[in-house]
Amino acid sequence: MQFNVINKTVNLPDGRTISVETGKLAKQADGSVVVRMGDTLLLATVVSAKAAKDDVDFLPLSVDYQEKFAASGKIPGGFLKREGRLSDYEILISRLVDRAIRPMFPDDYHADTQVAISLISGDEEALPDALAAFAASSALAVSDIPFNGPISEARVARIHGQYVINPSKSQKEEADLDLIVAATIDNILMVEGEMKQVSEDDMLEAIKVAHEAIKEQCQLQLELQDEAGKVEKREYSHENNDEELEARMHSELYDKVYAVAEQQIADKSVRSESFKAIKEKFLESFGEEEEVDKFLINQYFKGIQKKACRDLVLNERKRLDGRELNQIRPIASEVDYLPSTHGSAVFTRGETQSLSTVTLGTKMDEQLIDGAMYSGSNKFMLHYNFPGFSTGEVKPNRGPARREVGHGNLAWRAIKEVLPAESPYTIRVVSDILESNGSSSMATVCAGSLALMDAGIQIDAAVSGIAMGMISDSETGKFAILSDILGDEDHLGDMDFKVTGTEKGITATQMDIKVDGLSYDILKQALEQAKEGRLHILNEMKKTIEKPAADLKPSAPRSEIIKIAKDQIGAVIGPGGKVVQEIQKETGATVVIEEDEHNGIVSIFAVDKGSMDDALRRIKAIVAVPEIGEVYEGKVKSIMPFGAFIEFMPGKDGLLHISEIKWERVEKMEGIMEVGEQVQVKLVDIDKKTGKFRLSRKVLLPKPERKEENAG
Repeated sequence: MQFNVINKTVNLPDGRTISVETGKLAKQADGSVVVRMGDTLLLATVVSAKAAKDDVDFLPLSVDYQEKFAASGKIPGGFLKREGRLSDYEILISRLVDRAIRPMFPDDYHADTQVAISLISGDEEALPDALAAFAASSALAVSDIPFNGPISEARVARIHGQYVINPSKSQKEEADLDLIVAATIDNILMVEGEMKQVSEDDMLEAIKVAHEAIKEQCQLQLELQDEAGKVEKREYSHENNDEELEARMHSELYDKVYAVAEQQIADKSVRSESFKAIKEKFLESFGEEEEVDKFLINQYFKGIQKKACRDLVLNERKRLDGRELNQIRPIASEVDYLPSTHGSAVFTRGETQSLSTVTLGTKMDEQLIDGAMYSGSNKFMLHYNFPGFSTGEVKPNRGPARREVGHGNLAWRAIKEVLPAESPYTIRVVSDILESNGSSSMATVCAGSLALMDAGIQIDAAVSGIAMGMISDSETGKFAILSDILGDEDHLGDMDFKVTGTEKGITATQMDIKVDGLSYDILKQALEQAKEGRLHILNEMKKTIEKPAADLKPSAPRSEIIKIAKDQIGAVIGPGGKVVQEIQKETGATVVIEEDEHNGIVSIFAVDKGSMDDALRRIKAIVAVPEIGEVYEGKVKSIMPFGAFIEFMPGKDGLLHISEIKWERVEKMEGIMEVGEQVQVKLVDIDKKTGKFRLSRKVLLPKPERKEENAG
């Protein structure tokens, strides 16, 4: 069989290559490509329905990124032994692709569209996540689906001061800045990543470096599209329009809507009802016999409301709730709110509120990860929950949606940079959003940081987060940068981005840009305004708690770590785990034994000091090295005619010879000692050849005075 295969290649700055191939696999899809870097291969396919469903005013786009276990020579765990629902990691990559490509479809294209990206070969040193959007856009390029691309993504990491595009896994682990950037040839679309408290200027420079690589990848796609003969896209008509109705509504309603916006009503529900009343009154103006297209009226009214609110900001520098453009909503915070948790905090900013808790666990509580490209464990988890009541809605609880996974991951990235480098604890932070009107993920960062300090976790510094927005007009050149945006402002704007960090610098960011031609100067101005707001929030948090609590909560497990020689691990564990199980049973402490390159590491967890001290004493006794001259509290293990064997340290017996029991001569052992009797002894010698221990009791007793003989 002959295949009409087209293959294009682009070079990375370090000499590696990325290739894109089409025409061999999945040819019945509207578009399909295989993207390769090293031994990592991604198959991306796209299919779109030929017609849209009735009364759909959005793009029903689904993006699924999945890693096949066979790609890295693994069989999935679990009972079914097959790939199941997407993991959180796969959901996060799916979201990255979705956010990059969704804005590039025509606004009036509403057909069901599905993008599927599969990892079919995995190379640990060629990470696939930064290739997924490149693959998706390339599949769209070789299809006839309308798409205003191409776009691409690239990871940029700063390693020892140098920016590296699409670094290997081992390189990435050394980076102090790790961003994934999506862009067209001309414009940045999306940025997401984490940093070790870096400056705004450093982040901007990284974005510029990534964009240069993306430009070449986009050019490759244009050439691929041309060779595949897919420059002309399918014709479609997915919207019904009534220009007369649209003009009438704008004429009659724009000023009324603008007047409501101009009132700057702070209460979200009151403001919504005021806008809704205008639409309802307009609907009442139609006679009973007149035909009314409520779907179109809703659509046109949304457009009027959006334009009026944007115009208010651009023309009068006024916001819907009455704040200045750079003003942060009122903040209230409280720690130690929940008496039984290991740490807790309530953080409220305006009409957004997070109740966050911290739970400290042991090594056994770590999250086990079984993925196609990564298997291991996770000691820090952050879970974000967004129930319906937080926005006054009725919504069934079906587990975390993709949005919740994404918001939780952003907060996790923000906080993990300040956790202690060496901590024995498994830490779980849970943020329950109790109210929401803009930027609940940033409230999670603030509440999570406060809760960790309340729990006594010695984080490097407090972390705050802020959500920013921007509204612009390309015709007039006007723009406005908004700090701490409302939910309504999120929908109005041309850019929204979230920045988290400490007083020293940025720890994480997530940015979505919906407008062409955003200059780096404007982006820099937005980041500086975000920094100002972020520091203001940090100062408000300091009023509640300035530094981590000096001690853990009474209910939290205490921890001690002992490093022992590797050859002592067996003694602590005992035959079949007998020794360590006995310690745990009798003391109530939890004992976890690991080893690193050089040592055995024993972690002891206990809720009360008595249990901790008891377990610690027992383990130290097991691993202690016997020293000549030391006095020990021993136990008689067995009695022989020539003396007794005393267990003076756990697992270590020594001979107490009959001559060393007391100063007076002992003729026989009967009646002198009993098995199980406690006896204090001194280690007086260790045989260098046999390693046997010689003990003495009499040296600890007063030596009797010598009787003088009578002279007469």
